[in-house]
Amino acid sequence: MKTVVVDKIASITQACTLGHELRIADEIIAEEGVVIVAEILNNKSSYNTLELTSGRMAKVAKGDVVVGALGPRKALFGYSGHVPESLRPGDVIQMLNIGGVMGVCDSATPDKGKPFDCRVLGVVLQFPYLGERIGVPARVGFRRLNFEAPLEVRGVPVVALAGTCMEAGKTAAAAAIVSRMRHRGLMVDAFKATGVSLRRDIMAFEDAGARKTMIFTDLGVVTTSARTGPALTRTMLSELAAGKPDVIVFELGDGLLGTYGVDAILGSADIRQALTGVVLSANDPVAAWGGVKLLRERFHIEPCMVTGPSTDNQVGVDIIEQQLKVPACNAISNPAPLGDAIIEAVGLGARASAVGASE
Repeated sequence: MKTVVVDKIASITQACTLGHELRIADEIIAEEGVVIVAEILNNKSSYNTLELTSGRMAKVAKGDVVVGALGPRKALFGYSGHVPESLRPGDVIQMLNIGGVMGVCDSATPDKGKPFDCRVLGVVLQFPYLGERIGVPARVGFRRLNFEAPLEVRGVPVVALAGTCMEAGKTAAAAAIVSRMRHRGLMVDAFKATGVSLRRDIMAFEDAGARKTMIFTDLGVVTTSARTGPALTRTMLSELAAGKPDVIVFELGDGLLGTYGVDAILGSADIRQALTGVVLSANDPVAAWGGVKLLRERFHIEPCMVTGPSTDNQVGVDIIEQQLKVPACNAISNPAPLGDAIIEAVGLGARASAVGASE
């Protein structure tokens, strides 16, 4: 055991409430969620920031000593990688995302460049036993995921946002919907059910007016999968519903055909039954067509709205509404009408206060 002073603490470790002077050890358990310290070995001109526990984005440079956590990533855009079978101080791994996920990079998209190389220094120790200097390896999350947790939404309406792929406008649409619901006097809770650890999206929900937010990282999961996705969704839906909001809004990160468990969530009959409305974010009309077809035929879900870049102008809106027979509205140019349409679609029009649609 030794002491190390760190420069930057990634947001993935938020639940650990770490300071900048840490005790670390050499015996590293190479498992998802284990918190480690590493030294950055190279500089980058793009994708070169780290989301801190404060939520701020900090530039990372060669020589920085950072705290992150082991985890896999299988991203369509960006870096993909895995947790190595074993790990010891001196080994070099990579930073797989800006939330602080670390592992061995298997693939990268050209626009992001090569990832940061990170020389492992050790595993972070925490000391949970009062009066004893027995350190245990730190892990992400406030508590462990209970795979047997039941689903109980207590009659609270639930709006889910699914996308055709990454970067399809899901977070912007969710924030616009949350904001409009708050403007109309509704109490909204929100969460992110799938993806790779990064708190930026739920902070956007908070900025939009969500009363309480959650993310899968809170339950000790770095990167979601078909195995963890349904249990995570049940747990967060039930916990937020217990607080009796007027409505719950949640984002399904990644796409309908991705690897983060969206299909497993929508394929779970109990979760599907709890959904009051599903909004599809799509990049273009063909993506919208495929997304609507998947929702209808594979999951037996009729989307209540299509949004995303496919609705950036009236041409896309007309194509979607005429050919897919689904309402379409853009979250950036028409956030209030989008929110109003969702409020009506989930039956909250009578409860919501009357506010001018031009807001």
